Amino acid sequence: MSGQSSKRIWIYDTTLRDGSQAEGISLSIEDKLRIARRLDELGIPFIEGGWPGANPKDVQFFWRLKDEPLQQAQVVAFCSTRRPGKKAADDPMLQEILSAGTEWVTIFGKSWDLHVTEGLQTSLEENLAMIGETIAYLKSCGRRVIYDAEHWFDGYRHNRDYAVQTLDAAIAAGAEWLVFCDTNGGTLPHEIARICREVMDRLGDRGGEDLKFGIHTHNDSETAVANAIAAVLEGVEMVQGTIDGYGERCGNANLCSAIPNLQLKLGYHCLDPQRLQKLTETSRFVSEIANLAPDSRAPFVGLSAFAHKGGIHVSAVQRNPLTYEHISPEAVGNHRRIVISEQAGMSNVLAKARNFGIDLHKNDPTCRQLLQKLKEMENEGYQFEAAEASFELLMREVMGDRPDLFELQGFKVHCDRGPGMTHAWATVKVTVEGQNILEAAEGNGPVSALDAALRKALVTFYPRVSDFHLTDYKVRIIDGSSGTSAKTRVLVESSNGVDRWSTVGVSTNIIDASYQAIVEGLEYGLLRQRPSEKVAVTA
Repeated sequence: MSGQSSKRIWIYDTTLRDGSQAEGISLSIEDKLRIARRLDELGIPFIEGGWPGANPKDVQFFWRLKDEPLQQAQVVAFCSTRRPGKKAADDPMLQEILSAGTEWVTIFGKSWDLHVTEGLQTSLEENLAMIGETIAYLKSCGRRVIYDAEHWFDGYRHNRDYAVQTLDAAIAAGAEWLVFCDTNGGTLPHEIARICREVMDRLGDRGGEDLKFGIHTHNDSETAVANAIAAVLEGVEMVQGTIDGYGERCGNANLCSAIPNLQLKLGYHCLDPQRLQKLTETSRFVSEIANLAPDSRAPFVGLSAFAHKGGIHVSAVQRNPLTYEHISPEAVGNHRRIVISEQAGMSNVLAKARNFGIDLHKNDPTCRQLLQKLKEMENEGYQFEAAEASFELLMREVMGDRPDLFELQGFKVHCDRGPGMTHAWATVKVTVEGQNILEAAEGNGPVSALDAALRKALVTFYPRVSDFHLTDYKVRIIDGSSGTSAKTRVLVESSNGVDRWSTVGVSTNIIDASYQAIVEGLEYGLLRQRPSEKVAVTA
């Protein structure tokens, strides 16, 4: 490692804002909150939550976090400079930013004169005033400001003197961070390095010791991570990016690659080592919540990143992993996979067991049985990264510790569709304590009807079931080449009004997959009750 090992790089995650602009991603408020909490657990110091006022969802997200604050991360509100011709204090957009109640605010402004004259259709002087007055106003209201210099590299190439003037305006107004943004993603690493070096040398001590620099890169040239690293090597101290590289067009700098490269290869400090070990599970969790298939070949965190199949490779890596692995997979929470090896994933299983309060030991035969069952189910299409409730139930089943709360006998679903409406009802049959229960219920769709019918059948025996409800429902086609015969994975999130948990089902029949996930959601909800809250089963 280099002598830079003591230098801190501040990681700024914008998955919830820039990342959610990716085509095919739509995050609910609950999705955003769950991702934010995972990023907080990972140790990300800055989490950009969205643009309050741009849509009701982001407003509610910031309100929810006021009541349920994160443990260590700073949540950041994002916004543009004031509008041309307005006073900052009179701009409703900035009032929404203040209402979000965050200590830190990120403001972006125009660095490229083309965007000022063509996009904003205002003067270069007015743009400088917009930057300075917006930051100064927010500072006067007690906020700390990160300034994102949008289209910085394009602007610098076309009119470097004016581009630097925009930074001067931000510095004079009190911005604590200046972030160079490669918004179009067209700049290459050698250009990033040269421009960052020139600008930081030119600005010198204008902002004093408290002024720091950051980098925000897009991946349109497939160099976003390399560009971020190039900027860090020139002295920037903040890296902005997203989990799994999600973002508009070709995406943003992938933090799942940038962080381990900076920390494990170059010796910078990004995350505490024990938190870095959560990187893989965080990556897969976010992809599940975003309802996108994880990239199995993603560096560092992909399922295949440390997989070995070729005979020569397997033989060598078993003797010394350094022969075919550039880092220890455990450093980023991944694991070595040698095809047909029964040891693959053992440490992950044991770690999960500890999280669930289950005492498992590596030499316990149950571990191997669980691993075998897990491999079989993963081969069928199950994915437990964002369905930990299902994994805990599976673990308890293999251990013989899964109570028989009820037995499913079958179900039927009927749907009618008329002009402007869809109506469904479901009939379910379950056995509880030797009694056969047959119930029916209506819903606005088959999943809703199934959920209602199941809870109706169980509520007499388990009154707390009346508190349960579905809070989220996601569907993914696993093998799209099979057309309508494809296997489908359904992820269901359930809640009792206080806690939330997720379960998974897989089937070629989407209703059957949904049924599996709903049933496990109800079962897990009953099992997770504290002993004093458990309800005895009565006739």
